[in-house]
Amino acid sequence: QVQLVESGGGLVQPGGSLRLSCSASGFTSYVHVIGWFRQAPGREREGVSCISRSDGSTYYRDSVKGRFTISRENARDRDTVHLQIDILNPKDTAVYYCATAPGCAEVSGALVIPYDYWGQGTQVTVSS
Repeated sequence: QVQLVESGGGLVQPGGSLRLSCSASGFTSYVHVIGWFRQAPGREREGVSCISRSDGSTYYRDSVKGRFTISRENARDRDTVHLQIDILNPKDTAVYYCATAPGCAEVSGALVIPYDYWGQGTQVTVSS
C-alpha cells in the first residue's frame, strides 16, 4: 500500500524559504514519478513539480521555475522527495500535497500530474 507523508510546512514571511519533505513507500512498478501539487482555498489544484524515480528528471510549472527545486533520495523501499521553496510570495499560500503518478508533463506553462495516491498535505502560509 502506497504511503505518503509530508512535512515542513509553516508560516513564513514574503521572500522567505521553506523545505518540504515527502516520505514515500509501498510502491509498485508503475509509479514512475513523485510530484507535488497544491490547493489554495477557492482555487483548483495545480501541479507544482515532479521528479522521475528512474533518472531524476525534473519538471515544474512556469510560475515556480527558478524558485522551487525538487530533489529525491532513493532507497530500496522508501523514497524521500524534497521541495525547496525560495522567494515565497502570498500566492504560494496553499496546502501542498505529495503524490505518486505514472508520469507528468509540462503543458502550456502548467504541470500535468495524473496523480493516483497523495498524502494528507502540509500547509504553507506566506504572510507578513
